[in-house]
Amino acid sequence: MFKIKKMNLKKNIILLFLFILLSSCVGSSTSGVFGTGVSIALDPRTLGTQIDDSIMQKNLQGRLALAEKKYIIRVSVKVLDGRIFLGGRVNEPEEKLKITKMAWETKGVRSVKNNIAIKEKFSFKKTAIDVLITSQLRTALILNKNVKAANYNIDTVNKKTYIFGIAYSEDEKKEIIQEAKQIVDLKELVTSILLVSDLSRQKE
Repeated sequence: MFKIKKMNLKKNIILLFLFILLSSCVGSSTSGVFGTGVSIALDPRTLGTQIDDSIMQKNLQGRLALAEKKYIIRVSVKVLDGRIFLGGRVNEPEEKLKITKMAWETKGVRSVKNNIAIKEKFSFKKTAIDVLITSQLRTALILNKNVKAANYNIDTVNKKTYIFGIAYSEDEKKEIIQEAKQIVDLKELVTSILLVSDLSRQKE
């Protein structure tokens, strides 16, 4: 029995190590990314805040991977100024509640925004439309000179688009919402956009 437990522990440690290694490889770029999908070159947060957020993000991702291996690819985790944003799909409502609980148990968390969808029967048509909506909005933000597009993440599920990130001003935030309203197939928009002035740790 002791040998079995020891083997399972060793297996979980190896899995966690590989997951963190892969995450760091994917996140590297010429400008650098601290695991939040926001480029350091354009990120208005302090370096200390970026590092704190990165630690929180890796911590929660590691715990999710140990809880269920499938969460590595099915659940996305982003952290901005101690605020956790969850995305992806799961099979059962209970799983969503379980992941939310784990997020709230993360040290330093300020809030949790759970946009995880309950998995439905796959539809190529629905998925294609979601991808198209996301691509159109991403392109619009890139072309808009009043928006720092690299500071935002976009995800669409069943024509419902989620946007989160950091805006330099209220005007920039309004520009993003206005661009989203121009997308024909988009049915609902959910925004979690923080203003630089909202980032409390910036003032410390």
